[in-house]
Amino acid sequence: MHLEEFAEGNSILHRLDPRVKLMAAAPLALLVALMQGFQGPARGLLLAVALVAIARLNIKKVAVRLAVVNVFVLMLWAFVPFSYPGTEAFSIGPLAASREGLALALGITLKCNAIVLATIALLGTSQVMNLAHALVHLKAPEKLVHLFFFFYRYLGVLHDEYARLRTALRVRAFAPGTDVRTYRAFAWLLGMLIVRSFERSRRIYQAMLLRGFHGHFPVIDHFTLGKKDMAFGALMAVALLIIWRGL
Repeated sequence: MHLEEFAEGNSILHRLDPRVKLMAAAPLALLVALMQGFQGPARGLLLAVALVAIARLNIKKVAVRLAVVNVFVLMLWAFVPFSYPGTEAFSIGPLAASREGLALALGITLKCNAIVLATIALLGTSQVMNLAHALVHLKAPEKLVHLFFFFYRYLGVLHDEYARLRTALRVRAFAPGTDVRTYRAFAWLLGMLIVRSFERSRRIYQAMLLRGFHGHFPVIDHFTLGKKDMAFGALMAVALLIIWRGL
């Protein structure tokens, strides 16, 4: 698994201090998520698209990420307009879609896409280790940082373990279907994955104790806040104000 494909680049966003990007991404996502209507989220989406362009990211890879998110958003369009009360906009047989429901679905769509694009552009352009390092500098709870670090470090390991179990099933001529046998096989696979993950976590923890781990990682290297970082932070603050208040 390659989880840092967007971090491979040399744009201005790739070179920024990850602390600044974290401090810009968090309020942007929070502001867009809490705004009512769709004008504010639309401005947030425009800012997110601009950040993706500045980061010079691969459009096809970004589109794949957006497609995954919008599959779930499409489900909202199938239910929200027809279940939200309000003025009727159109009807399909006995089902009537309300204008308020359509506006709500549109607002959610804009919010989801804006937050995903902004997260990719701001956080995806930094290596995960640098983000964990930045969280330490920003005084995030150590346990949260440890969870974040270990989740990233061993996600690929768990994926490889899952692939080996699936290979073992195929070697035994297992063909998935929609019967009880298939559900039972996947339940056993999931249970075995949990057992192996638990056993591996115990071995990792024992290895860490043998190496003198005392509950925290020492921070050796430190980031340097430059003029470009401060200028970007100031521009993002202005952009957030525009999204909130409008022009």
